Amino acid sequence: MSSHRFPVRYHFDTMRKRQLLAAAFVFTFAFAAFAQATFEKAQIKVAGHPLKVEVAANDAALQQGLMFREKLGHDEGMLFVFGEPAYHSMWMKDTLIALSVAFLDADGRILNILDMEPQTLDTHTAAGPAVYAIETNKGWFAGKKVKAGDKVTGLPRAKN
Repeated sequence: MSSHRFPVRYHFDTMRKRQLLAAAFVFTFAFAAFAQATFEKAQIKVAGHPLKVEVAANDAALQQGLMFREKLGHDEGMLFVFGEPAYHSMWMKDTLIALSVAFLDADGRILNILDMEPQTLDTHTAAGPAVYAIETNKGWFAGKKVKAGDKVTGLPRAKN
């Protein structure tokens, strides 16, 4: 009987080691993809209020966004350039800070503004076909009295 248990235990340990190795590989690959995301910086105006933004305009940057950040400056945010009008959505799975998001149409008009809680899987969706989204600290838009219909200027041109 004891000789029968050893191979089963050995098989479990080998399988577990393979699983852990595979998980480590996936994590390393995912982390490397996030580490490769680079963001250009820009200055935009949201209903006349200046906002410094990092621009997420490629796949890696769009996927990373503000994930894993521990803080965001007072008048800072991230501008997502989707490139094509759609009912885009955001979620906060690996985002550590509370944010507000404004979805914008191709002309820079704010479609809607939503508050988002950190580390949740709730989806926050544009109220219409959005080409851009701006994430800032939670309450930034409300504090500046920015609302749907207001205009954002200084946006980079979306690539179709």
